[in-house]
Amino acid sequence: MGVSKQQAAENRLAIIAASEKLFREHGIDGVGLSALMKAAGFTQGGFYNHFESKEALAAAVVATAMDKANHDLKDAIAAPIAVGGNRLRRQVDFYLSGTHCSDIEQGCAVAGLTADVRRLGHEAQANFATGLQEMIETLTGLVAEQRADGGDSQDARREAIAFYSEMVGALILSRAVAGANPGLGQEILNASRQMLLRDFALEVTGGTR
Repeated sequence: MGVSKQQAAENRLAIIAASEKLFREHGIDGVGLSALMKAAGFTQGGFYNHFESKEALAAAVVATAMDKANHDLKDAIAAPIAVGGNRLRRQVDFYLSGTHCSDIEQGCAVAGLTADVRRLGHEAQANFATGLQEMIETLTGLVAEQRADGGDSQDARREAIAFYSEMVGALILSRAVAGANPGLGQEILNASRQMLLRDFALEVTGGTR
């Protein structure tokens, strides 16, 4: 008996989900098809029923991960906040926390996949760029919220790019040294958090930054 279209679609999603976890942990080049399919609960021989190549799988993983990251970011920003609270401050506190730093499998897709994307094919790179563009647009709105009058849209976009780049860089560096020098890893998170809160996420008081 053949596999139904629905089951085939579910199997494909299972392979993508298992692959994303392994790619984040070991890098795309560090995981073979046998390990990928085993993690998804299938035999290696079934891989080509779903993907033409590992490169095609990588492109699908990047697209799925970036789509989820954008949905999660928008949900996090839209979540209720206490009177006098600051959405940008809340985002910095979460992103540069020890909990998020240690959550490699489920944490920020940008930090988890950036190192591999430049070595992938055009489709994967395009999927990553599209997802990052959407993320920057969302964060531009969040940065503009810090300004009493909304400010210039180009200024807000530049600030959002700088803000996000520093957060991602700090997370990647902290993860890189956490195993050998956890104190330094935490110091990186703390220092970046303090600088970002000083520069971008000051409490809004009386309608001003």
